[in-house]
Amino acid sequence: MKSSESDTLSPTDRELLEKVHEVINGKEPPILLGPEGGHIQMPPALFHILTQATRALLSGQSVQILSQGEEFTTQAAANFLGCSRPFLVNLLESGEIPFHFVGTHRRVALKDLQAYRRQRDQDRKASLARLTRIADDEDFEEDSMGGDED
Repeated sequence: MKSSESDTLSPTDRELLEKVHEVINGKEPPILLGPEGGHIQMPPALFHILTQATRALLSGQSVQILSQGEEFTTQAAANFLGCSRPFLVNLLESGEIPFHFVGTHRRVALKDLQAYRRQRDQDRKASLARLTRIADDEDFEEDSMGGDED
């Protein structure tokens, strides 16, 4: 499913989405009803996707659902990570993110981009925590030495 940011919901679509939102926020998990009256409880994975997509659409965001096997061009991969294409190519060439060639063009798997982003975010959090500890230790040393107070 793909919806561009320029798409706006019609009043009818918005009303239907609001009804879907009410149903998925109820106490009981929704049930899928087949054309011949058969029904099954919605699988949790599908329920999670539907919940996220509904909330995003109601808040005016666009929604895309991609499979783990999806492959990106280097420009699309750079956009996904929020970096420049040359920076991404350096990450690929240094081996930080796996890729393969299709002809002469590099392709990067979504799962590899997600793994890199997860690791990058963990590294950033760890660095921030380390810097915070260092700053706190320095503040403690200043306070215990009778440093100037503001």
